[in-house]
Amino acid sequence: MVIKNVELETVCGITSKLPDNILPEIAFAGKSNVGKSSLINGLLNRKSLARTSSQPGKTQTINFYNVNKQLYFVDLPGYGYAAVSQEIRAKWGKMIERYLNTSKVIKKVFLLIDIRHEPSENDCIMYNWIVENGYEPVIIATKLDKIKRSQVQKHIKMIKQKIRPVEGTTIIPFSSQSKQGREEIWQLIEDTIATS
Repeated sequence: MVIKNVELETVCGITSKLPDNILPEIAFAGKSNVGKSSLINGLLNRKSLARTSSQPGKTQTINFYNVNKQLYFVDLPGYGYAAVSQEIRAKWGKMIERYLNTSKVIKKVFLLIDIRHEPSENDCIMYNWIVENGYEPVIIATKLDKIKRSQVQKHIKMIKQKIRPVEGTTIIPFSSQSKQGREEIWQLIEDTIATS
């Protein structure tokens, strides 16, 4: 897809009403510091549209980016960041759950997992949550450039063993440095929208 224009259209906090969008939504979930902003910026060919931060837990809202007036990228709050109080983390969880339960136009949910490490308990909970809400998450294994090429299959196997994904779940390794995986992700998004 040629990206002609992108705008941050809606920002929803914990108490905000979610927008009643008509265009298809592609949601991005993942723990804090997994590279969600870098992935979104990489997909949209923008340097700093989604705010990246060395301070995890920065995205505390649900951000709706209108892409080419054709679809929305929905950036969900990063979960599992320890420096945030339990109470706030619970509210973020409720926000994400409310979004998954109420949006009528979610077409795909991408779950980002750091390819270097075994998925956390929170990653497993999030994966199961997405499935329980009726979606088939696509796993994006981020930070691909941080491991050797020879280790990729071993690390994907480690992710599968921990997450125990539904049969046929797509796992796409992605590097924000080399952009490996970008074309594959876009192909998936375009195919999803074409059939919706």
